[in-house]
Amino acid sequence: MTDTTLRINGEERKLSADTRTTLLDALRNHLGLTGSKKGCDHGQCGACTVMVNGRRINSCLTLACMHDGDEITTVEGLGEPGNLSPLQAAFVKHDGFQCGYCTPGQICSATAMLEEIKDGWPSNVTEELNGQMTLTDEEISERMSGNLCRCAAYPNIVDAIREAAEERS
Repeated sequence: MTDTTLRINGEERKLSADTRTTLLDALRNHLGLTGSKKGCDHGQCGACTVMVNGRRINSCLTLACMHDGDEITTVEGLGEPGNLSPLQAAFVKHDGFQCGYCTPGQICSATAMLEEIKDGWPSNVTEELNGQMTLTDEEISERMSGNLCRCAAYPNIVDAIREAAEERS
């Protein structure tokens, strides 16, 4: 057992768990934060995406003890019923959640992705590396390619992300 302190959604949380406990299992099974979903458990579907120190990661591929002292944001930390984040509200408006299983990972990933764009990080499809980045549908699709939706709500997800991005600018 290892003692780990995580700062989750702005609150310090103590965890005593086996060193082999993934961050996803720590969040869901030890700390009761079930928003992040266990999909493939191999980092291929993105259902478990959370943000660690502002960067998106697949929480099934990292150990909780590796994040002692880190700031972790889950979907529960982005908004709540009656006070949704702009992205959450846009997902609802554009029906970007379908069955909803992948939605927490999609929203965490999109939240971090919009910060990446704001900071000027290029993707594989970014044409202009110097200057202002344009948020095209192709750019959104490329940056969100690590998050799969079994319902194929991709057009609705792209619409929701584009709308949330436009509201930010």
